[in-house]
Amino acid sequence: MKLILGGNDLSDAVSKVFKAVPSKTTNPILEGIKLSAFKNSLTLSATDTELSIEKTISADVKIEGEVVVPGKFFAEFVKKLNKEQIELSLDENNRLKIRYSDSEGTLQCQNAADFPKIATLEDGQYFIIIRSEFKDLINKTAFSVCQDDSRPILKGLLLEVDNVSLTGVALDGYRLAKCQKPIEKTTAMMSAVVPSRCINEIAKLIDDSADPLSVTIQKNYLRIDLDHTIITSRLLDGEYINYKQIIPSDFSSVITLPCDQFEWSLERAILLSRIDRNNLVKFDISQDTMVLSSNSDIGTVNEKLPVKLNGSDLSIAFNARYFMELLKYLGSDNLNIKFTGSVTPCIVEPCGTGEYLMYLILPVRII
Repeated sequence: MKLILGGNDLSDAVSKVFKAVPSKTTNPILEGIKLSAFKNSLTLSATDTELSIEKTISADVKIEGEVVVPGKFFAEFVKKLNKEQIELSLDENNRLKIRYSDSEGTLQCQNAADFPKIATLEDGQYFIIIRSEFKDLINKTAFSVCQDDSRPILKGLLLEVDNVSLTGVALDGYRLAKCQKPIEKTTAMMSAVVPSRCINEIAKLIDDSADPLSVTIQKNYLRIDLDHTIITSRLLDGEYINYKQIIPSDFSSVITLPCDQFEWSLERAILLSRIDRNNLVKFDISQDTMVLSSNSDIGTVNEKLPVKLNGSDLSIAFNARYFMELLKYLGSDNLNIKFTGSVTPCIVEPCGTGEYLMYLILPVRII
């Protein structure tokens, strides 16, 4: 194998595929990045067997071939060569020579035949969505994915496609996030549960443009084609929880309040509750006022907020961290919080955005 290419192109490609290299593994070949030089291009591949990323760049290929380079070292090394023209050549002992300017380095590599085969998806069902919309949906929901190994199906983001929209759902047993975005086209109604690490890495690789993005789902895999980059994720097996049964439709109390004032008050109230590591903040709602209160051995905080109340007075407590995490994604000046009672879930929604976005949060019982 022998080829010449630009250091900037190589550095950018390595930084993208390296996201699929596992930080810990018992299989040494997975720590590597596969280089495949054919015709006028170089394809870089990395996988942890759950997430795979392949990036193809232009290259002047003198001799075709394949090899697996040490991933971490190669990524760090080529990052320092982004302004250089680079020549890569492989000898008969699987040593890769890296030439740049008047200097060179040599890496002992592994056999490409030992690298896991990345799944190829053909004739799968697919949908097309604007890139910025897909990225936004992931960001607004994936943070609520379960981290508990006892319920593996909840460790992924549920994607549901109908004729006109894509719905993303994540829940961890204490909260639920749901966001809906329009799609440009779909070949079928479909659903898939994508592991949280994979979907978050996908979001990092997608830009905020209005360009269309094709997402293919076939058997146990999801594939995204993105600017000469192919991202493949294994899907989680199992049936997702019927989340629609969890979401209430009738409410006894609804309050409307400014997002910024609510966030500032929560930040101050949560300072004391963090000392006890429970993040417990009590909400006392009466007429046109809501009082947020927290207590610990060193003192108390009582924050009074103006609200618009439609319904009954209410006292309820929550892990305030769940509110803090969702507030950054609402994208509105005001929000609605809908209550069904003091021991049942509440619904949080933005006001006036025209977007379907909702969060469900379970309360904490006050003894």
